[in-house]
Amino acid sequence: MSMDEIDGGIEHAAPVWAVFGDLMSGLLGAFVLILVGVLGVHLELATNLEAEVNKRKAEEQRRVALEQALAGPLASGRVTLNDGRIGISGSVLFALNSDHLQPEGRELLKALAVPLTAYLASRDEMLMVSGFTDDRPVRDSNRQFADNWELSAQRALTVTRTLIEEGIPASSVFAAAFGPEQPVASNADAQGRARNRRVEMAPVPKSSKAGSAAEEPAGKPAVAASASSGALRD
Repeated sequence: MSMDEIDGGIEHAAPVWAVFGDLMSGLLGAFVLILVGVLGVHLELATNLEAEVNKRKAEEQRRVALEQALAGPLASGRVTLNDGRIGISGSVLFALNSDHLQPEGRELLKALAVPLTAYLASRDEMLMVSGFTDDRPVRDSNRQFADNWELSAQRALTVTRTLIEEGIPASSVFAAAFGPEQPVASNADAQGRARNRRVEMAPVPKSSKAGSAAEEPAGKPAVAASASSGALRD
């Protein structure tokens, strides 16, 4: 084979290796990009998982702290605690269609005020007091209230003001009215309606006051106010 033939073969082979090198460089670059993307996704998932774990831990610590603070009233069966909401039957606090506290209700709120004051003092939270009713219209003979929204609002305010009288700082508690919305039982029978006539108290972050007071079905805004507000109407 002549030198010219050898030189020609080298010249033809050189562009092939150049193309192959460019191809490998491109593949390596694509692999690096894919690897970076995968690592980024894994990092994001790990961060989200850690945030969710920390959130659940905080919620569990909050629940345990609240249970400890309310150990006495919970043991007596006079209140319930479900998902951080302290529930009190309306019949314990008020007579039917009334916003005046019964003696038993006042004593219960007095017993709750001390542990709730201590709990709120140790956390950056407020106490939302929510009033609920059944779906029966306010009786014609009881026109003190325009409707169930006003009745639930006045009851929430009565409980809020009583808690303040018993020592909870006014800056740490507010009232919200939900009327007949968010029932916990069917309104088809007397037992279910009695369960729906209730007052709930729930610690909420201070920055979430406005948002927490409006956690109800769309189109049915809750009524919220401080304890110093007057009568509330929807």
